[in-house]
Amino acid sequence: MKTVSEYRLSDFDYPLPEALIATEPPRARTDARLLCLHRKTGALRHGQFPDLSGLLRPGDVLVLNNTRVLPVRLLGKKETGGKAEVFLLKDLGAGQWRALLKPGGSLKKNSRIFFEEAGDRLMADVLDDPESGRMERLISFGDQKVGEKLRILGHMPLPPYIHRADHARDREEYQTVYAEVDGACAAPTAGLHFDRPLLDGLRERGVRPVYVTLHVSYGTFQPVSHEDLSRHVMFEEEYGIPENTLREIQAAKKEGRRVVACGTTSVRALESAAADGPLRAGWTSTRLFIKPPYDFKITDALITNFHLPQSTLLMLVSAFGGFENVRAAYREAVARQYRFFSYGDAMFISGRISEGEEP
Repeated sequence: MKTVSEYRLSDFDYPLPEALIATEPPRARTDARLLCLHRKTGALRHGQFPDLSGLLRPGDVLVLNNTRVLPVRLLGKKETGGKAEVFLLKDLGAGQWRALLKPGGSLKKNSRIFFEEAGDRLMADVLDDPESGRMERLISFGDQKVGEKLRILGHMPLPPYIHRADHARDREEYQTVYAEVDGACAAPTAGLHFDRPLLDGLRERGVRPVYVTLHVSYGTFQPVSHEDLSRHVMFEEEYGIPENTLREIQAAKKEGRRVVACGTTSVRALESAAADGPLRAGWTSTRLFIKPPYDFKITDALITNFHLPQSTLLMLVSAFGGFENVRAAYREAVARQYRFFSYGDAMFISGRISEGEEP
C-alpha cells in the first residue's frame, strides 16, 4: 500500500466517455443500477438500487444526510444592463451573504445587481472589490426577505457538468425525499435514489435510518489543482450529529452491527466527528480531506455515486473501497455503460464486519 505522500492527483484520473454523464434524473428514483464492491476481496456484482433491501441487514444503522438544497443561483442584471449571476454560499445574517459573482471582475464594490422574475424583484449590493486568488465575495440584500424571494427567483444549483438550464423537475429531483435542514449548495446525491417505499421497506426489515446534517458547499465541485495532494485545502463545510444519531451508532458499534453511510457527505460528517477521539454529537465545521490510505473509525459500508476523475470524492471512495479495487470497479462501470455523477447510478461498498462477508 502506498503512503499518503505517494498518491498523486494523476493516480485518480480515468477515461470517461461524455455520453455516460447523466444530465437528467431517471424516470423513477430507484431506477438506478447498483454496482456492489466487496472491499476485502475486490469482488464485483451488478444489480439494481432496490437490491439494497437484501444487502442491508436487520440492525444496520443507515446514516442519511438530511441537508436541503436551496435554489441559490440567481440570474440578474447589472446597473448597466449587462448579465450578472450570483451563487449564494452562506447566509451571514443581517441580510449579508458570501457568494460567487459572475462576471466577478466587473462587479466592483458598491455595484448593484437586480433580479426580476414573475413580477417579483430582489436587489443585491456588492460590499467588496474582487481580489486575485479569492473566489468568494460579500453581498447584502438589506432587509429584503431573501428566503421567500429565493423560492420564486432562485434556480437550483445544478453541477457544472450538467450543461443545461435547470427546470421545474429539478426542484424535486435534485433533492432527497428526506431533505429537511436548509443550507446546501449541492445535493448529497447518493441519497437521491431512495424513495419513501424503499425507506419504509428497509425499516420494516429492521434497518435503522438515522440522520446527520452536512451542508454540501460549492467546494464539492472544486478541482484539485496540485499533483501533490498534501497541498490541497478543502472548503469548510458545516455539519451536525444529533444526540439520537450518536446513541444509535454507539449501540451499533458496541453490538457489532454495521454503520452504513449513504454518501461521501455522511462519511465526512461521521469521520470528522470521530477524528480526535470517540464520536461526538453537536454542530461544528470540517475541512477533513479523506484520501488513501485512511483509517475509518465509524463507517463500515458505503452507498455512493460514481464521481468525477481527480475529485476529492473519488479519493474518499478509493480510501474506503481500496485504491485498486475502486479503479477496477470504475473500469467495469465504464465498460458496462453505467451512468455517472449526480443523476447517475450507484455503488454499494461492503464493509468489515466479517472476512467472509459477501457483497
